[in-house]
Amino acid sequence: MSLLKEQIDILERDLLSKELKISPYHDLPFAIFRYEPEFEFEMRKEATLLATRLKNKGKKVHIISLAELFFEAIEKEGGKELIIKEEKEYGFLKAQESLNTIFSDPDYSPIPDMLVDRLEDMDAKEEIVFLTRAGIFSPKSYRISKLLDEIHGKTRVPTILFYPGTVEGVTGLKFMGIPMDDRVGSYHVNIYNR
Repeated sequence: MSLLKEQIDILERDLLSKELKISPYHDLPFAIFRYEPEFEFEMRKEATLLATRLKNKGKKVHIISLAELFFEAIEKEGGKELIIKEEKEYGFLKAQESLNTIFSDPDYSPIPDMLVDRLEDMDAKEEIVFLTRAGIFSPKSYRISKLLDEIHGKTRVPTILFYPGTVEGVTGLKFMGIPMDDRVGSYHVNIYNR
């Protein structure tokens, strides 16, 4: 059995336990499942299989693609054509800054708000959310490490962020394995497959 599958088995046991084991905090029912970025397609398959197994055991699982939220936010703010035009005129870094503004600034279409809207009518005792396709935000269109902090207190629905990244030191992760200031510490949420 691969290490990835072993860690998924641990996550599955924790999600099926009577008491929520993915987090020691009742008001922070979130966890990160880290995987090597090159295993993106295998991870998507494993997340879908895990969702099916959980559904077969009575859990209601929602897989939310962060890529869908990415494109939905861009469409709300004028469409991808504007971003493409900006990149052609001003360069890649400026386009990344604009995307970050769209995804973070409350005057636009912040990803955390869009996510909370999707979670709003869910039953925290019966439903689980898997957030997939986080790599869409690479390299710097949105700091994915802050997403769970930004929805803290706005939902109680158990949420697993499938995070493509590498381990950095004892307590950190690097999003997509890219050196940048986007580290996730171990002090906020449980990290599976560290």
